[in-house]
Amino acid sequence: MAQARGSGARGSTSDSGRPADDGASARERILAAAGELFAEHGFEATPTSRIAERAEVPKGLIHYYFRRKQDLLTALVDRLPDDPVLSERVVVRGDVAGSLRGLVRELDARLEASPLLSHLLWREADTHVAVREALQQRFRHVVEQIRGVIELALPPGRVSGDVDTAALLLARVVNHRHSLVRHGAHDDELDREIGFIARALESGIGKPRKIKPA
Repeated sequence: MAQARGSGARGSTSDSGRPADDGASARERILAAAGELFAEHGFEATPTSRIAERAEVPKGLIHYYFRRKQDLLTALVDRLPDDPVLSERVVVRGDVAGSLRGLVRELDARLEASPLLSHLLWREADTHVAVREALQQRFRHVVEQIRGVIELALPPGRVSGDVDTAALLLARVVNHRHSLVRHGAHDDELDREIGFIARALESGIGKPRKIKPA
């Protein structure tokens, strides 16, 4: 989680040097307002004065907690859930397709639990390095989780196909699908693609090899 990045208060403060406000709740209101406005209008089109108005705090309080407007965006990105899905929650030994469908359901649920932040992430990815890096890190985590589920779901002793390539391909499909959710689009092909990948792995198509995610 991001910590307060302010180096000094602008506006009234208490004897301790903190703003004469309700502390953590004020910072939460600022972040909530910033997230809503960035998602609605974009980062560049949202002035800090509008954030302060929606959060119902003095404008100077924003700069106490966040020295730069960019720090608000970074703090929001840091709040995206990144805990891995526990493999034992979704893996069914011998059923690669079923296990992958279970994993995708879990990933979808996490996206749905933070729709505003996810919308913000995809909207600002092309213009802000911190957001782009967060997306890349999220993608790498998804690849690793898919690979782990495949390896646990394959029947013992079964010679698999290229697990790394399969994990990378499915992660790209999931990534693309999540990027379209903010537009109200739905990908009905995912279930078929999971079935195809599972059949290829279970039949041992391809030579196992290691590749690095893009």
